Amino acid sequence: MTTTTQVHRIWIKAAPERIWAAIVDPEFNGRYGYAAAARYELSQGGRFEQFANDGMRAFAAQHDFAMPDVIADGEVIEADPPRLLRQTWKLRMDPGTAAEPYSILTYSIEESKTQPGTCKLTVTHELPESPKSAAMVAGSDEEGAGGGWAWILSDLKSLVETGSGFNG
Repeated sequence: MTTTTQVHRIWIKAAPERIWAAIVDPEFNGRYGYAAAARYELSQGGRFEQFANDGMRAFAAQHDFAMPDVIADGEVIEADPPRLLRQTWKLRMDPGTAAEPYSILTYSIEESKTQPGTCKLTVTHELPESPKSAAMVAGSDEEGAGGGWAWILSDLKSLVETGSGFNG
């Protein structure tokens, strides 16, 4: 049995509410990382869906494979704005990851006790029996995943702190 839990932390100079909005607001979450907007129903059992963008569709067409409209989905387990979001998560844009079980993704936002105006964002991704998904979110070059969580969180930080991320 393979169990993988990845923990990623980043400190962001922003209020918890601003970081929360960056995670759950599709007008905000579609502007960093892979620029794939996500929509949440923020109640227990609520849906999570993340959508392919035009660049993803064009890449898929150029490489002769189908890109689903919903590239990741799941269900909200717990939402305590602006401190905690726990959800299931499955990447659907690759047949290998789509065949794996749902993983558990937790966002935790904590205000710094020593750096006023700064918060620690911790993303914990539990990926039991999901080696392809684990490689993708780790940013494994072998999977061609890009930067995974480290890259996404770096871009989220840039966007929240400066108003501009990798995607402009």
